[in-house]
Amino acid sequence: MTAALRGELEAGGGEDLLERSRQYCQDLTRREAKNFYYGLKLLKEPKRSAMYALYAYMRLVDDIADDESNGRTVAQRAADLEQWAELTHEAIAAGADAGGAPRGHIVWPAFGAMVQRYRVPAELFDEMIAGQRQDLEPVRMATFADLHAYCYRVASVVGVASLYVWGFEGGEGSVKMSVERGIAFQLTNVLRDLREDAGRGRCYLPGDELARFGVTAEQIARGEATEGFEELMRFQIERARGYYQRSAPLDEKVTTDSRATLAAMTAIYRGILEKIAEEPARVLRERVSLGKMKKLMIGWRAMRGR
Repeated sequence: MTAALRGELEAGGGEDLLERSRQYCQDLTRREAKNFYYGLKLLKEPKRSAMYALYAYMRLVDDIADDESNGRTVAQRAADLEQWAELTHEAIAAGADAGGAPRGHIVWPAFGAMVQRYRVPAELFDEMIAGQRQDLEPVRMATFADLHAYCYRVASVVGVASLYVWGFEGGEGSVKMSVERGIAFQLTNVLRDLREDAGRGRCYLPGDELARFGVTAEQIARGEATEGFEELMRFQIERARGYYQRSAPLDEKVTTDSRATLAAMTAIYRGILEKIAEEPARVLRERVSLGKMKKLMIGWRAMRGR
């Protein structure tokens, strides 16, 4: 298995395995999550621990795909993802039975318990892994349909899984809005990470739209803020805003005890988008983010229901 996970191998046995697994997920989330953690802290148990497990799983899949240590090839990382997919299904089958969870990583007992308790559809995790497979090779999106499919795999499926943990009403309509909220989050990420991704051979903006505005991935990688780039960014910002607006009714569909978490996470991501809108070319110089105090204030307001 990839070196990115080697430090957490061999969870060991014992009656406290599930508790140790949950503690691992909480520690990883606190250490690594930037925009998720402030929202997840607003949840009560057991939903909070379930969301820590979901985030930890998502993070580990991402680490497998990105691990180039010791010259790991694309083929090796693809094989690691295939093995992870198999272990995922073993963990889901084991559910809350920590003793029956697959060996290899301490995340599995907490992950399996989360999926079982909240009946999270297993196919969501297959889609999540499929999204990471796309990132193994240099990425170029031909059309927005390609980008939409990618955003669904790496973000919307996480949102839908979260919806099952939080609890919701409204059936498929709410699931659809959760998909759209995930698209909004990932479009925000794409704009925020534009230059960094381009420097790694990844350009998620659709090729036909780059051509329409006279912008190339190479210009983005070099940080060239052309007039066409400004227009391109305005177009993408309005698209992302549309996804936030269309999914707005979702906030009233999740259970009451989970609304503050969704509100806080949405406010943080939309805050990043609006900060980018103030000066779109800024993404060519730095990674736009909200400060810690701003995130704390968002969390406080969400908790107060404002």
